[in-house]
Amino acid sequence: MTIATLFIALFVLMLIGVPVAVALGLSSLITILLFAQDSMASLALKLFETSEHYTLLAIPFFILGGTFLTTGGVARRMIRFANACIGHLRGGLAMASVMACMLFAAVSGSSPATVVAVGSIVIGGMVRAGYPMPFAAGVICNAGTLGILIPPSIVMVVYAAATETSVGKLFMAGVIPGILLGLMLMAAIYLRAGTVRLQSQQRAPLREVLRSGRDSLWGLLLIAIILGGIYGGVFTPTEAAAVAAVYAFVIAVFVYRDIGLTDVPRVLRDAAKVTVMLMFIVANALLFAHVLTTERIPQQIAEAIIGSGMTDWQFLLVVNLLLLVAGMFMEPTGIILILAPILFPIATQLGIDPVHLGIIMVVNLEIGMVTPPIGLNLFVTTGITGMSIMQVARAALPWTAVLLLFLLIVTYVPWVSLVLPNALF
Repeated sequence: MTIATLFIALFVLMLIGVPVAVALGLSSLITILLFAQDSMASLALKLFETSEHYTLLAIPFFILGGTFLTTGGVARRMIRFANACIGHLRGGLAMASVMACMLFAAVSGSSPATVVAVGSIVIGGMVRAGYPMPFAAGVICNAGTLGILIPPSIVMVVYAAATETSVGKLFMAGVIPGILLGLMLMAAIYLRAGTVRLQSQQRAPLREVLRSGRDSLWGLLLIAIILGGIYGGVFTPTEAAAVAAVYAFVIAVFVYRDIGLTDVPRVLRDAAKVTVMLMFIVANALLFAHVLTTERIPQQIAEAIIGSGMTDWQFLLVVNLLLLVAGMFMEPTGIILILAPILFPIATQLGIDPVHLGIIMVVNLEIGMVTPPIGLNLFVTTGITGMSIMQVARAALPWTAVLLLFLLIVTYVPWVSLVLPNALF
């Protein structure tokens, strides 16, 4: 009865249009008032504990760093470098756009931010070069999902907080899958460009490759600072996020000088808005997870599944289907905080590595970002191109098939996710 009340209240509130964060908090409150032994004081204490969660402190710092880099000209320099490297290939401008998304994902940690930073520059450029608008929009909409797979990833930080998994291991686990997905999208573009008959650009001289690489070097160094610092034991992931925010401020204001000191308050305000919105979802979702844990709901579900004789590959298939459906209707952070506490103990009992499960969840949420009706990347791409949501969804569909193939690889070939963290930790 407790389980039914919790989830029925959640879904009813979402169906009538209540925001996800509020629906999570209200359903938790209703369940505690009706069935649980917890007092109302415990709710206030849990919400307060959320704000003190050390791992979650990384989120506002990564958001701030990404905002500085998005506002500045870092994305423009990365696009120039990517275009100089591979722009001469068939479909090279689109492939360079994917490469730019990979590079910017490694400094932003956010999928919508990657679509905005890269897409607002390259989509118009691709159309002027003769690419059909749907082709350009579909590529960027899907390539932008790399923002939550390639470290640093805000979604990975949330998963780590929900399951007490190492953030450093998750970051390392995302490196090879992120590169593999980028290469798969580039290969699909190369094949598709042959049928669309897209013109290739002239090969950039070596001097341009070196010059553009030098110009984008300051932004690319952030990747080495974050991953190198964590792996080298110089600082924790939370401290790495703080260092990244300060570094992004320095290069945006004093090195590249794309923004002045007078623009800093606006950047801080924009970052604060995103942080407050995200942390409000996190706080209510952790309250929801608290009710799940207190009522032993994950343990009961785990015992039922183990007792049914379900194997690990069957469980992962169910996980994928569940997350793909959830991704169509909810924001990634909320999905992680609701489902991770339920799926984590089952996966552990079935012998599935928590880091592997985390990467599987992230890839599913990537696909959710490009599927209607709630896919965030669809809305961002619509704002850039002026196309309707359904037009963008249709344009993204062929490339989403690549993401689904990639999901199968990540799910059933654990080596892809685990080789780096196992070797380095």
